[in-house]
Amino acid sequence: MLIQLSVNQQMHRIDVSPEERLSATLRRLGYLSVKEGCDTGNCGACTIHRDGKAVLSCMIFSITAEGQNLITLEGAGPEAEQIGQLLVAEGAEQCGYCSAGLIMNILYLKSLESTPSEETIKMHLNGNLCRCTGYEGQLRAINKYFEVIAHENR
Repeated sequence: MLIQLSVNQQMHRIDVSPEERLSATLRRLGYLSVKEGCDTGNCGACTIHRDGKAVLSCMIFSITAEGQNLITLEGAGPEAEQIGQLLVAEGAEQCGYCSAGLIMNILYLKSLESTPSEETIKMHLNGNLCRCTGYEGQLRAINKYFEVIAHENR
């Protein structure tokens, strides 16, 4: 079935099967930041923004995304790069498999709250699994990101 998707403000027409997951469709379109880690909605590696909300693209059938605004890491802009640099600086970037989904969730958290507590950060990012870092470096990087934002907004 032929569908039309808006990804990072670019329109795509693509043939999909009715049961094809959005994560697979996005990868076929070349958005390789969308990782397929578990296909059960448990790891967060496939996180994208759909109409402004963070969603797990492995849990969405592609046909249901028609007419919605989808943003992947490739379209997330300079803020995503800034977060990535902070993750590297804090030693939280090892294999990098989880990073794109983590960054998309951090950006979504920012849209909800400009100065989240560490407890809020932990609760919000609970679904982002990382097998390499132990999460401490990630938490340091996320806290620094929100400190930078607070400083810029003064």
